[in-house]
Amino acid sequence: MASGSTSQAKIAKGDLRPAWIRWVLPSCSDLFFLVLFCLLVFTNLSSRLLGDAGIGWHIRTGQAILSTHRIPHFDPFSSSMNGHPWFAWEWLFDVIAGTSASLTGLNGVVVFAAFVIALTFWLVFRRLERHQTNVLLALFLVLLAVCASMIHFFARPHVMSWLFTFFWFAVQDSWEGCSVAGLGKSEPADMSSSRVSLWLLPVTMLFWVNLHGGFLIGFVLLASFWLSALWQWLRAGSDRFDERLLKTRAFGRLKEMTFVGVVSGAVTLINPYGFHLYTHIYGYLSNRFLMDHIDEFQSPNFHFVAQKCFAFLLLLTLVALATAGAELRKINVSYGLIVLFAVYSGLYSSRNIPISSLLLILIIGPRLSQKIAHLAKRGEQPGNLNWAGFPRRMQTIELSLRGYLWPVVVVAFACWIVAHHGKLGAETMIDAQFNPKRFPVAAVNYIEKENLPGPVFSPDSWGGYLIYRLYPQSKVVLDDRHDFYGESFLRSYLKTVHVEPGWEDFLRLYPAHCLVIPTNSALANILAEGTGWHAVYRDEVAIVFLPAAVVGQQ
Repeated sequence: MASGSTSQAKIAKGDLRPAWIRWVLPSCSDLFFLVLFCLLVFTNLSSRLLGDAGIGWHIRTGQAILSTHRIPHFDPFSSSMNGHPWFAWEWLFDVIAGTSASLTGLNGVVVFAAFVIALTFWLVFRRLERHQTNVLLALFLVLLAVCASMIHFFARPHVMSWLFTFFWFAVQDSWEGCSVAGLGKSEPADMSSSRVSLWLLPVTMLFWVNLHGGFLIGFVLLASFWLSALWQWLRAGSDRFDERLLKTRAFGRLKEMTFVGVVSGAVTLINPYGFHLYTHIYGYLSNRFLMDHIDEFQSPNFHFVAQKCFAFLLLLTLVALATAGAELRKINVSYGLIVLFAVYSGLYSSRNIPISSLLLILIIGPRLSQKIAHLAKRGEQPGNLNWAGFPRRMQTIELSLRGYLWPVVVVAFACWIVAHHGKLGAETMIDAQFNPKRFPVAAVNYIEKENLPGPVFSPDSWGGYLIYRLYPQSKVVLDDRHDFYGESFLRSYLKTVHVEPGWEDFLRLYPAHCLVIPTNSALANILAEGTGWHAVYRDEVAIVFLPAAVVGQQ
């Protein structure tokens, strides 16, 4: 009996012996990383990451930068806008994608994107655990966020913004927490390290601004924590020592965050386009026509699974706030502002759901865990099993595990497989390809086989794939760089694909030698009935049209 009690006490303290178990035994968060990463790499979900054709022109842009050692300022891909000024504002991601594709093909691109996605959610999981969220609730919340984010699981630059958003939140949240904790001391032990971490924000911004336009989210987070510090400084009294200390620390945070914000803002100008990047992004995001007609900027349709998961997450947020009661007044102003931002941005645009989900679970996780623990403790009866203590014991063991051996091993194994053309011996382990049921793979094979010249017209959602397959031999009429083509161009294009009055004008204004049109679309049907174009190839996905005059000469 005494021996058993001692063992239980050791487990409760996280005393796992022998000590090497801590470095070998995977934690729940490690297992979560392994499962998510392997699903994205070694299953059909790898094609899901290639579900957006835009990765095609990102790859070709990166390869062009590597070959010319210059960042493009003018469009090289389209026949309609050839030579027009173009902002390749995600050039650093393009270089990464282009390098991966050149060395290992699409497998490398998928493994990199899967690693960034899995790493982001793993970091969120670990932070929830370390901030008193019990393991089971943390797992549930992270899985809910993953399901909500599946709507945008693509190998595109935006996944880098997920990672940087977490980092900016974690650094500022830790610093704010340290300045409030231990008010009886002159300075908490962790505060100096948090201050050092704060100055990593401008460093990461140097990369973020050249990876994705989502770098603006960093300034939203910075403004939220800055306003929180301002509020603490204004409302703190001066009668008691702890209030004076809180006021002093809040003022110190204000000064340092102001400096960090100014430096970070200056750092954003270190990009190929300088201040013009801001004017370009503003013009893009403020264009109502583009925002109303680009699918990813539309508000979420809650009839689908991912959107339903986000709706449930919003409901949990309301529950967390509603059950806070008197403690609601103790919640930091920064949390309230970030919750408002996350809810609004997620409801405004589907593409914002992943970041909104990450921010929401980071804030509500510890609060829901505290409320659940409080309710479980109140419901305990003498003589019953201590179910409320089980999550605490599990979390203690979880946090005592120090090794990340298995995630490192699996990522290294995936890289080794990729370096060997996706094969382990004679068996193919990774074969990331564009989905032939979603993209005109067979149609482009026909174009390459027959050596059909460009320019090639297709829907904007296929343009990036055509660039990936046909550039530099052929150019496209358009692709999904909507910020580049602009409103007037896209208005004319939409008339064509919707076969509205004047639909022929676009094809006359921007001539193409070859059309790749979705089978059974309205445009394909009307082209088949006319005399100007002749179908030379057809499958279940796409039809290839050539000018009737050209076909007659062959």
